[in-house]
Amino acid sequence: MKAIDLCSRSDASSARINSQLRIRGSAMPDVAVISGSRSDQPVVDKVLDRLKKGGASFEHRVLSAHRDPAELDRYVAESDARVFIAIAGMAAALPGVVAARTQRPVIGVPVSGKLLGLDALLSIVQMPPGIPVACVSIDGGENAGALALRILESGR
Repeated sequence: MKAIDLCSRSDASSARINSQLRIRGSAMPDVAVISGSRSDQPVVDKVLDRLKKGGASFEHRVLSAHRDPAELDRYVAESDARVFIAIAGMAAALPGVVAARTQRPVIGVPVSGKLLGLDALLSIVQMPPGIPVACVSIDGGENAGALALRILESGR
């Protein structure tokens, strides 16, 4: 297993903190994991644990589709990841926004909340034609990681 480097930086313009987790020694992560909020961390942890077990390189960023749209656009445009996993609750625009900005596979993970995650689930599965998002179960971080690993394996 490769060493893990955890670092964070603050965005002075918004005073929000984005975290980045990347396997050392990988120039390009296999998987970009994006969560809409730091409160999504329990689901993020499930994804990252599954990716670690599968040996995939990855990085994690906290970027809201609503609060950080320009930064999200820039990150997706500049990322060389082969698969994106977007984790979000409530209105859950994040997976669809990511899918609208890349031709690479996007896996959406709805996060439970006051409406038991149904709001997030419906936001993710009801994408317009041409904006595909694969959706796993509510709080289904482990399956999101497993699906990303299968996508990576099928491309080798």
